[in-house]
Amino acid sequence: MSDKPKVAVLGSGSWATAIVKMLCENLNEVGWYIRKQSTVDYIKENHHNPNYLSSAEFKMEQLNISSNINEIVNYADILIFAVPSAFVKAEFDKITESLSSKIVFSAIKGIIPESGLIVGEHFNQKLNIPFENIGVITGPCHAEEVAMERLSYLTIACRDMDKATVVSNCIKSRYIKTKISDDIIGTEYAAMLKNIYAIAAGVAHGLGYGDNFQSVLMSNSIREMKRFIKKVHKMKRNINNSAYLGDLLVTGYSTFSRNRMFGNMIGKGYTVKSAQMEMSMIAEGYYAAKSAYVLNEKNKANTPIIDAVYQILYQNKNPKKVFVKLTEKLD
Repeated sequence: MSDKPKVAVLGSGSWATAIVKMLCENLNEVGWYIRKQSTVDYIKENHHNPNYLSSAEFKMEQLNISSNINEIVNYADILIFAVPSAFVKAEFDKITESLSSKIVFSAIKGIIPESGLIVGEHFNQKLNIPFENIGVITGPCHAEEVAMERLSYLTIACRDMDKATVVSNCIKSRYIKTKISDDIIGTEYAAMLKNIYAIAAGVAHGLGYGDNFQSVLMSNSIREMKRFIKKVHKMKRNINNSAYLGDLLVTGYSTFSRNRMFGNMIGKGYTVKSAQMEMSMIAEGYYAAKSAYVLNEKNKANTPIIDAVYQILYQNKNPKKVFVKLTEKLD
């Protein structure tokens, strides 16, 4: 593979926009698929995304931007998917171009609702893309801080370390530091699970729990994450690395975290539907909570925090009563 491959991002949200900005630091041209033609037209005229990270300015000569997904798939050697997990199947159903020679990276931190799989497993099992051609881009990294060019760290995971290195080199810059990993399954599960724990942190805050409890909740969350991931994909990993613990902490504590914001609203008394309607962005942890709970019915890891979030979001249990019980299970 060329050291300067053709790379394209699929998605128009804040994280997709941030990844395009990162790539533009290193590549002469970046492909960008955006579903709405009106958004494409706006970016071409005004040089920034009208809906997300509007402070990030783009040079149009660097962008191959289109609302035709097949045009962008045909253009690129490496495809980076950054659409909400709930919309992945609908976007893939539009693709008629062959993916057999493509390298596909997921920047999606969630579960595909239709299959109940993390994105990498969905690519492999449902689309027959070999694991050697699948990768994951994971945090800790908030799109808003990328837009402000604040120092951030990313982990690029792929079974083929050469491909991970190529993508890493395309993304790193003076404000983005990268490391590579071969734990594609573990890092992606961690990226999915931390959204559930961030919802729990938000619920706790909304209910009036303080910093002391939040620290205990996060400490228990990383241990619960370790137990869960070990059940689904056993291999040697350091759960305290930034792709696991770091991503959990920033999502659980940051004011930029949409999952924490969603949980905070639930803790303050919003219904799930009213909280979703008030937020302009999707809280991936909502979908992840159900998928993780269902998967763990088979794997039987000890997951009291996931169970508590599931009970609140899907069984309409009272958050205050659920958290009173949860506090007795933490240490």
